[in-house]
Amino acid sequence: MFSAAATRIGVVRYINTLPMIAGLGRLEGMQLVPDVPSRLIGRLASGDVDLALCSVVDAVRGEVPALVVPVGMIGCDGRTLTVRLYSRVPWERVRTVAADTDSHTSRALAEVVLCRRFGAAPVFRDFAEASGARDPGTDAMLMIGDKVIADAPAAGAWAHELDLGAAWREWTGLPFVFAAWLARADMDDAARARVRTASRVLDHQRRHNRERIAAIVAREAAPHGWPPDLAREYLGGLLRFDLDATARAGLACFLQECHALGLVPTADVPRDFDW
Repeated sequence: MFSAAATRIGVVRYINTLPMIAGLGRLEGMQLVPDVPSRLIGRLASGDVDLALCSVVDAVRGEVPALVVPVGMIGCDGRTLTVRLYSRVPWERVRTVAADTDSHTSRALAEVVLCRRFGAAPVFRDFAEASGARDPGTDAMLMIGDKVIADAPAAGAWAHELDLGAAWREWTGLPFVFAAWLARADMDDAARARVRTASRVLDHQRRHNRERIAAIVAREAAPHGWPPDLAREYLGGLLRFDLDATARAGLACFLQECHALGLVPTADVPRDFDW
């Protein structure tokens, strides 16, 4: 039972978040509120949570002004394995895309890569408006998260496949940031104190879990539908969890590309929370 003063942290249950959040649920004063990335910005705006692991595009187009809490991220510097485009036609000919609704950043990245790199002009629609995730009746399909591994389309079902992390790195030479911790810029003093305390905990837990990847994989790979060897490569080799200078450069470039397409109102990277 958490007290009224517990810090409410919006989290995602994909395996890729575990190096940042594994163990947090056992700590006194930390209340984890799970949801998919695309809905966490709404929870932050409504006050359901004090901070949340949100899609980075939501930092600049959410309902409330946001600060980046610089104690971790979900990113990559090449392949992701779990943010994937499938297409029936060559990329430059893609006109319709059925998009997974779990991540606003992944959807924006798919649009940036298709439009800016390949010169396509696609229309996106949610899976809920398509005929089903396996065969949505569109030129292309975007899938993200554990389902790309646990429930991927059959080999050869789509003529073309593209890992969007690899596509971004090949195109820009930069790493990519999918999600970061966000807090409201207009929080009151009580919330600010909770976020400051949680920031220190999150920073410590990320560093601690970095040394526990093998144990996390042994415990969590099967429940998430991952082969252990692939999960170990994914968490220990492919993903990045530190919001360092190169990651920030990739984020700035991404927001500029999104702004050029009218996907975000500004290309300015949000300020950091002073923790």
